[in-house]
Amino acid sequence: MSRSAIVFGGNGFIGRHLLQSLLSRGYDRLASVDIREETDPLDGVAYIVGDVRKPLNDLPHEQFDEAYNFAAVHTTPGHEDHEYYNTNVYGAVNVTDYCNANGIETIIFTSSIAVYGPDETPKSEDTELEPVSAYGHSKLQAEGVHRMWASSNDSRRLVIVRPAVVFGPNEGGNFTRLPQALKTGIFFYPGRRDTIKGCGYVGELIRTFEFALNRNQSVYLYNFCYPTPYTIEDICETYCTVADLPRPKGVIPTGLMKLATIPFEILNALGLRNGICRARVLKLVHSTHITPGRLVEDGYQFETDLEQGLRRWRETPPQGRFT
Repeated sequence: MSRSAIVFGGNGFIGRHLLQSLLSRGYDRLASVDIREETDPLDGVAYIVGDVRKPLNDLPHEQFDEAYNFAAVHTTPGHEDHEYYNTNVYGAVNVTDYCNANGIETIIFTSSIAVYGPDETPKSEDTELEPVSAYGHSKLQAEGVHRMWASSNDSRRLVIVRPAVVFGPNEGGNFTRLPQALKTGIFFYPGRRDTIKGCGYVGELIRTFEFALNRNQSVYLYNFCYPTPYTIEDICETYCTVADLPRPKGVIPTGLMKLATIPFEILNALGLRNGICRARVLKLVHSTHITPGRLVEDGYQFETDLEQGLRRWRETPPQGRFT
């Protein structure tokens, strides 16, 4: 049976991997809507420049079997508070309005573990939600917008996934920077060795989308990460094993890390943006102890673990590099 999907934020890291997966699974009509033009388009995907912060009336009026909403402002800190709400909340309104207007009855929405707030305790899907950042608050409000859309018609299906750190080819974040830092041979653990960092391979995340859709529930919400609570030491050791990289030299005390950011914060205040500040550094020593309880309870079988995910990434062209 032919299938179709429209992906909002389809030019991003997860969106591109999803589109590649859908193509390989035989989807015959695919559209990507993104604020940026795609510089390396995939054959078989229709690329549309669109801004979810505005009504999507100019998009083609087509019915799709599935809509994926990945469009978001997510780097934190890094944006003014209003930027998170403009994209994440108004974007959710405009995406669901588009689905209303075009008879789309299935949405997969990527929320965030930021809705739980910072805490060292394990976070399950039943944990009380206590976001503290504009990003976390905006994602929680966006969940509400999607839930309202789902509740207005019994034939609709909504999947909400709260991913921890997702890594893989073209991730471009901390999982890309870490092996580069290890390669120098002078890397130190930031603050401590036992910081838990919930994580999962991008291909595994995409497998969970299909699993969640097959549950055929009106609303299916789940956390995404590996069941094992990997620490920063586990992650570094696994990188070193997979890529034969030098091991960390020790631990840098948190106080020293904060002092080291002061010159960079002064430059930021003078308008010389560099992305280094105490808030971002302190994120390195805060655990993201997320548990994928719903997936495990419902029988999802993980195809990879941390080491297997990193090996798959390393085997992706260009082989031997984490890029």
